[in-house]
Parts: sequence; structure tokens; C-alpha cells
Amino acid sequence: MDSLSQIALGAAVGVAVMGQLTARTAVWKAALWGAVAGTLPDLDVLIDHGDPIRNMVLHRAETHAPFWLTLFSLPMAALAAWLSGDWANRALRWRWWLAIWLALVTHPMLDAFTVYGTQLGLPFSNHPYGLGSVFIIDPSYTLPLLLGTAWALAGRGSGWGLRANVAGLAISSAYLGWGLLAQQHVASVARGALAAQGIVADRLLVTPAPLTTLLWRVVAVQADAYHEGFRSLLDTGPQMVFDRFPRGTALWPAVSGMDGAQRIAAFSHGFYKLDVVAGQLRISDLRMGQEPNYVFTFALAQQQAGAWVPLAVPVQQGARVDVGRAWAWLWRRALGQPVAPPR
Repeated sequence: MDSLSQIALGAAVGVAVMGQLTARTAVWKAALWGAVAGTLPDLDVLIDHGDPIRNMVLHRAETHAPFWLTLFSLPMAALAAWLSGDWANRALRWRWWLAIWLALVTHPMLDAFTVYGTQLGLPFSNHPYGLGSVFIIDPSYTLPLLLGTAWALAGRGSGWGLRANVAGLAISSAYLGWGLLAQQHVASVARGALAAQGIVADRLLVTPAPLTTLLWRVVAVQADAYHEGFRSLLDTGPQMVFDRFPRGTALWPAVSGMDGAQRIAAFSHGFYKLDVVAGQLRISDLRMGQEPNYVFTFALAQQQAGAWVPLAVPVQQGARVDVGRAWAWLWRRALGQPVAPPR
């Protein structure tokens, strides 16, 4: 999720765990330390792994693994208790550890609800988990956390303020549950629509559109093509319109030996395409963005004398999006209007 959501979650968790102990430890301290712990895992974006593809796939790795975060929570909690003047109180020391630990580990757990891929199992497994049931930025998730924590801070740890904070956590958590249910509903509708159109998919992706869980994007991948469609929860009837696009699988032999291509193929769980633009062979992660614009598109090779020559370093190519046109389409389509996506 975005940094604001992680800060809000960490602060809310810190206040909730300290609870009535905020009578001795100021509620703002619990919120501050929770917010710091909640955002720390994302500092791995400052690490340069040598090229943009490695930077992408190695984000949300060790710093997002509960195993390592649990070990890190011990010295961080000790520091929080000491700086807060609570080190002498054993009960408070342990409560600080619980608050810091939960603020740290809920960060990757929340990230795993997005589609990006979070390596929760390190150091035992580098599998990138991504449920894809919530968009990376969604105000409906973040606002309850912000309001609940603000209420607790305004009440300076009073009973009603702490209850408001817990309510914010409960509402935001319920929203995550709602996203999972909506995702399964759309997946069921999509499978029926694909079958009715004679499309047999090797794998299916269902993810929410930006900022909402009303509109969902569906990608059905076949060996040499993928089909993209959209489904609003306000749509009536089982019909879905799918557009077919080539995956460029014939280009795979030219890049199969490249580290970057192998990493994207694995990290995207097979949701990728290859194409050629301006004499460059590119790979795109189909999970983030929509046709023809993808957040993670990388040039891998340059055509020279009829052959593909690998670039020294993959080059990330940004998408050119008409924001005004895309925004207008997004909300019209989310409200159930059958308008074609901008291409």
C-alpha cells in the first residue's frame, strides 16, 4: 500500500495496543512510534540493486519478511520504551514490544492484499504473495484509520478516543474483507463470461481499478494472447466484453537467457507480455496498469543487423497516460456505464 496508509495503520495499531496504558504513556507517543514502525519496511526503496528490474522484484523482500521484522522488533521496542521513559516498567516494556512488532508485521500483511508481490516467506521462500484484492491507493481503506487515530489523539487517550481508534481499525479491516468477497464475485462472473465466449484461459487475474473496489479489471492469459475486460459491481447481467491482445510469445527465445526477463516472468506469475517498439524488445508486467500502458515496462534488447542484442542495463519506460481521459472513463465505467476503455 501507499506510505500514508502504512503510516496510518502503524499509528492506529500502536495506539490500540498501548490502550489504557496511554494514561502513563502519552497517546501521541504510541501513535508516533507505530507510524515510524509502519513505514520503516518501505525504506528498502532507497537500496539500488543495480538495475530497474532487480530494484522492482527485490522491493518488498527482506524488509517485508515477518521473520526478520520480528527479530528487528526487539531492539526497536527497547529503544521506544527507553526514549518514552517506560523502560523501568516491565509491563510497559512488553507492551511496547507488542505494539512495535504488530506495527512492523502488519505492513507486509497489508501489502500482500495488493497485486505487486510481497516476499513474506523469506529467508525460507522468495515467493511473492499478492492477493490483488485492493488497489495500492484506496481512500476507503485509509480514511477510517486516519479519523480513528485523530480522534484518539484529540481525546488524549480517553475511553471514547481509544474506542474510535479501534473502530477505525475494524472498519478498515472489514473493507479488506469486502475486497476479497468482491474479487471472488467478479472472478466467478468472468469465468462464466469467458466460457460463454469460448475463451479457455491458462490463468486469470482479477484486480480493482485505481481508488475503488467498484470497478475490477480482468486479465485472462492464454499461451500466445491475453484478454482484458472490466466489470463494475453495478453492471447488470453476466455479459463482459473482452479485448484480445498478443503476448509476443514468439519473442521469448530472444530473451529467455536474460536475467531480467526470467525475473519478470517469475515475479508476475506469468502475467507478462513481450513487444517491439522503436527497434527495442520490451517486457511488461500485465498486473499493474491496463492496455496499452503499464507501470513496469522494460526495454531488454536492441535490434542490430537482424539480431537482438541485450542492453547493458534494462531501461524502464514510463507509460504515457492522458490522465483526464482515463479519470473520466474510470468513474463512468465504475458507475456501470458501458463505455469502452481508453486505448
